[in-house]
Amino acid sequence: MFFKKRVDPAADQRAPREQLPSVLDALRGRTREAKLPQHVQDVLAAEFAKLEQTDPALGEYSLGLNYIEMVLALPWTRSSQCKLDLARAQAVLEARHHGLSRVKQRIYEFLAAKTLCSKARQTILIVDDEEIARANMKHVLVKEGYTCHDAGNGAEAMEVMAREEIDLVVTDLKMERMDGLELLEQINRTAPEVPVIMVTGFATVSSAVDALKRGAAHYLGKPVSLDELRATVREVLEKKLFVQMGKGPILCFTGPPGTGKTSVGKAVAEALQRRFVRLSMSGLRDEAELRGHRRTYVGAMPGRIINELKRVEVNNPVFMLDEIDKIGQDFRGDPASVLLEVLDPEQNAHFTDHYLDMPFDLSRIMFIATANDVSRLPGPLLDRMECIEFSGYTEQEKLVIAQQHILPRQLKETGLSRTSVHFTSEALSRVINDYTRESGLRNLERQIADVCRKIAMLHLKSGGRENDEVLVDAPLVSRLLGPRKFHREAAEAEPRVGVATGMVWAATGGEIITVEAASMPGNGTLLLTGSLGEVLRESAQTALSFLRSQAGRFGVDEDFFRSSDMHVHFPSGAIPKDGPSAGVTIFAALLSLLTGRPARQDVALTGEMTLTGRILPVSGIREKVLAAKRAGVYLALLPRANREEIEALEVDVREGVHLQMIGQAEEILDPLFTDRTYILGP
Repeated sequence: MFFKKRVDPAADQRAPREQLPSVLDALRGRTREAKLPQHVQDVLAAEFAKLEQTDPALGEYSLGLNYIEMVLALPWTRSSQCKLDLARAQAVLEARHHGLSRVKQRIYEFLAAKTLCSKARQTILIVDDEEIARANMKHVLVKEGYTCHDAGNGAEAMEVMAREEIDLVVTDLKMERMDGLELLEQINRTAPEVPVIMVTGFATVSSAVDALKRGAAHYLGKPVSLDELRATVREVLEKKLFVQMGKGPILCFTGPPGTGKTSVGKAVAEALQRRFVRLSMSGLRDEAELRGHRRTYVGAMPGRIINELKRVEVNNPVFMLDEIDKIGQDFRGDPASVLLEVLDPEQNAHFTDHYLDMPFDLSRIMFIATANDVSRLPGPLLDRMECIEFSGYTEQEKLVIAQQHILPRQLKETGLSRTSVHFTSEALSRVINDYTRESGLRNLERQIADVCRKIAMLHLKSGGRENDEVLVDAPLVSRLLGPRKFHREAAEAEPRVGVATGMVWAATGGEIITVEAASMPGNGTLLLTGSLGEVLRESAQTALSFLRSQAGRFGVDEDFFRSSDMHVHFPSGAIPKDGPSAGVTIFAALLSLLTGRPARQDVALTGEMTLTGRILPVSGIREKVLAAKRAGVYLALLPRANREEIEALEVDVREGVHLQMIGQAEEILDPLFTDRTYILGP
């Protein structure tokens, strides 16, 4: 006979509950050990109270546990030790990056200002009606290297603050004329950036909470422990210093792809000995990706900013927002609006993630943004950043970078020995000129990697030994990479009627374009093709109107437009084009067509043109000149209004191309329609 043991259902239900307090107790212990801000402790206390009343079988219980785990994992008070050493920063940047002299100079200036800020002697105001207490605290803090002033009450303290720059106030609570709380309110109104530490012999929980609610940075009871005083003052001033350093301009690295924006950001982090975070913003359309989802949603998570801080475990990394110009927006919100708060030093100290539902201090983070085209950024967002432009590299700079950085890296990745494989300078120049055409270095690295892989394959097929030496010269590069991909179009092209060469700036850097003009019987219609934007269409109309108004001056039939249609075309029609800098190039193509004079293709133009024929300044002069060099342009015509930028160009940028400044449309006639020898002379 079998007997079944009786089971108490109530006991089964209680069993899980008997185990759960250990989980909550463990989390409470971690909460007590963690140095959390008071507002975080209050939120967690409420969360613990809610979980105690929640059935563990419900999904809300596990969600609550996950929430507490997330909060405890965040670096609320953990910071990496930031060492602002300008000499070290210079050494790191110079070792990692060749060229970029203007960029590095701007970064050095930025870091120098922060270095001086961090090394400035800080001033403390001690306020207490007991002279002995003032003297003791002043003696201790002066020995720590601080400059100290003292006052007997709040009214005297305000007089001192009116004539001295004070970084921190340490004040007693109970005083005549004006007590500590009144002084705190006065400081919050007149100098809110000055932190206040309250000290009193009547320390109670209620008084401490009242002082902290009113904005006190910390609270100490009497008798004051000297070690505690030193530690508290140091902690408060370090926090203030971090905030001050974070309130500097947000750097935005702008320039074509592959010019080293991300790697410079990494070098800055290494120079400061901070953790580095890179967050790609390309294609971001959902606001919740940055601000997080509220816990009412299934699968709610914090935003990517909070998640990255959890990963690096510090609250003061160098945080790079990469490709910020490629942010989009749709029905899910506008991520750029979140960045307005994130990048604003006045707001990011209280950034609220929807999942956390409480403020997190982002003011200690050093934000760096990158963008290819700043014109795509919203005005308010751009206003919060200081742009540092990354220009394209010259051929000589690319050669040095390839020799010192790209080639050793690719030889290592392909298993080739640096001592046995040697690239000549001519071979690398062949790769740069015939197989790449870019402002940056990405395609150059791809082509060098391709050569290295082919050499590795040939080495294995031939059964060569590891130490066999291989000399890679220019003919070998041509055999390995095949026919050259790029030609020096401008240098090799013949002059043609109705065709002019222009210099433009794009997100990928400077480029050479060809503008073609043709006429046909019609009724005076202007046709524009080539995926053109509204500004470029207006530039074409302006050029044509000026030519019609001044037809006699240029030897053009004044009635040409009445019985003819004009067609202006920009090749590569699938690529969108816009901007005013092609105005003078369109004029040149039309003038060549209507006068029947072939325009030299090795003369390139850029500049916005007005209805009176004036040539206005344009942007991207350096990039355009580099593009002209790559294409084999002999003479570049640039706006006279850009004189300062032109004169500031480095020697290696100007080398190989002649530059001429123009201020009126008629000044293009001789250079564009005359033989080269006439321009230069004997």
